[in-house]
Amino acid sequence: MTSYDDYVALARQLSERRRAGERDAAADTDRRRSLLAAADQLDHRLAAQAQHLDQLGRAFGVPPPPHPSAAPAGPPPSAVPGGPPPGPPVPVPGNGFDGGAAAAPGRPGGEAYPQVTVGPADRALPVALGPGVPVQRAAALDPAGELEVARRLADDADRHAQQAERYAHQPVLLPGWTPLARALAVYTGCAAIGVLMMLGLVLGNGIGLVDGFTLGAWMCAGLPALSFFGGYLILGRWGKPVLVAGTPPRYVHVGFLVCFLLVPIAYCAYLVLIRTFR
Repeated sequence: MTSYDDYVALARQLSERRRAGERDAAADTDRRRSLLAAADQLDHRLAAQAQHLDQLGRAFGVPPPPHPSAAPAGPPPSAVPGGPPPGPPVPVPGNGFDGGAAAAPGRPGGEAYPQVTVGPADRALPVALGPGVPVQRAAALDPAGELEVARRLADDADRHAQQAERYAHQPVLLPGWTPLARALAVYTGCAAIGVLMMLGLVLGNGIGLVDGFTLGAWMCAGLPALSFFGGYLILGRWGKPVLVAGTPPRYVHVGFLVCFLLVPIAYCAYLVLIRTFR
């Protein structure tokens, strides 16, 4: 016969188990609440990140990807005008649509479907045999681990977005150079092309194809003006960063001095060399 002490010990044990269950339930509730807060925070972060990436894409001229819900759902193939009519439904065993074993004549013993043997290696694969047939469930995922993986991916996306934004603040032409050095390089290059054209005019003057007035006009005004406007247009087209609004600095005075001095100086140097070696 059970004594009173046994009843007291049993009641104490049940009370301790109940309190332990309550503590576990409270801890699980706190864990779920913290996971939901972390998921909500990550969701807001990803939304802001997507908006930032869309802005960068529009700045680079890349259209944003279409939203999956914006794609119109087309009609089924049977509803397309002129398409093939829908075929008869395929009977599936065990769904109440077919006639069971009697619906498959010619099967001895009334077996409408053969028995399929599944080996040990096949049992690990989730196979859907049809409606009503139990399917092997996938392994449960760890929410905290999945959130940590998503957070790391979001950090990588932020790092790549910062790198793209840093590139967007640099022009396509000579991105590592200062604006003044870039303008000097562009105007000097255009003036060098003008010098080559001037040498062609000098050669044409030497064989009588170009007269002296035309040579002087192109040397003093035509070629320097073409070099200056060529550099001006190049700086306006490829010397502007993507994310910088307005007109980039083109250093008009610097370009004017470089182009209108380099070509005549090159012509004078050419004359000095010709007279020196004669």
